[in-house]
Amino acid sequence: MRRRHSLSQLKKYDVNQKVIEALADAQSRVILFSIIKQGKTAMELSETHRIPLSSVYKKISDLEDIALVKVDKWRLSDNGKKFKIYKSRISKAEVSIKKPEPTIILTPNDQNS
Repeated sequence: MRRRHSLSQLKKYDVNQKVIEALADAQSRVILFSIIKQGKTAMELSETHRIPLSSVYKKISDLEDIALVKVDKWRLSDNGKKFKIYKSRISKAEVSIKKPEPTIILTPNDQNS
């Protein structure tokens, strides 16, 4: 007999659950799919999509934790400040909800430099 996990246990341990939640979140989805072809800084994402900067950092952190986003490179500003350029690790996501478990097919981002 298979042991059932609580929702909190799923959220903590099940990567599929975390990916589904990230893809279901509109802000995470916008961030993720806007950095497929070209990486952007958190500030650029915030300004482009009108998402508060603190929310962008939180969403990016969550997406990094489940390996959907990476730091592609660093940018140095004129005053010497370093900024991370974020890039999506995927170009496409397909989710199928079927018994007994959902399946997720992630297509790697071939736009990675």
